Amino acid sequence: MESELKDYEVYLFDMDGTLVNSEPLKGKALALACLDYGAYVDHNIYKDVMGESWQVVTGHFFKNANIAPELTEFNRYFRAHYEQMLNDELELNVGAMAYIEQLKRAGKKCAVVSSAAAWMVDNILTSLRLENAFDLVITQEHVTKHKPDPEAYILALAKLAASPDETIVFEDSAAGIRAGKSSGCDVIAVKHDFNGKNDLSGAVKAIISYDEMFI
Repeated sequence: MESELKDYEVYLFDMDGTLVNSEPLKGKALALACLDYGAYVDHNIYKDVMGESWQVVTGHFFKNANIAPELTEFNRYFRAHYEQMLNDELELNVGAMAYIEQLKRAGKKCAVVSSAAAWMVDNILTSLRLENAFDLVITQEHVTKHKPDPEAYILALAKLAASPDETIVFEDSAAGIRAGKSSGCDVIAVKHDFNGKNDLSGAVKAIISYDEMFI
């Protein structure tokens, strides 16, 4: 129940899967990029590596597709497919916009803390007209270590001059939850169709929709 949660001042959101429905789209774009090399793979294999580093993700697809493409070239194919899908199919998760607007009205600080590349995050924020919704945006380029390392969350806390005990993190992967907890913050897990294989047990609460945060 919401009454069990503290009244936090700072709200940090992972992007993919947590705020938007981009994880299935990312899986589909990876599968289409493999198809550009003549190899069919089921995009659902992304569920096995969701939340892992890009090297792990692409390696998993290359192994299943039995291909060994040059990564820069593969990334160009992936980006073309993914940007098209972000343009056509991207949606905010249920209740996310209303929840963020409520937090902003209450004077809370909100930030995006993502392990994704800046072009992915910027594309999503622009597509959904969220460019001005957040006080801070952290992407892959701002850090040297991928989640579950807490570097990104520690950086966000420093830039917002916030303490972990006044901050809540929203995440959808085991790696993200570990990163949030390792930074000293409480974490709320967001459940969806693509993160069923992720251990979300470290979170103080698990939600399917942000509507649950209004209870």
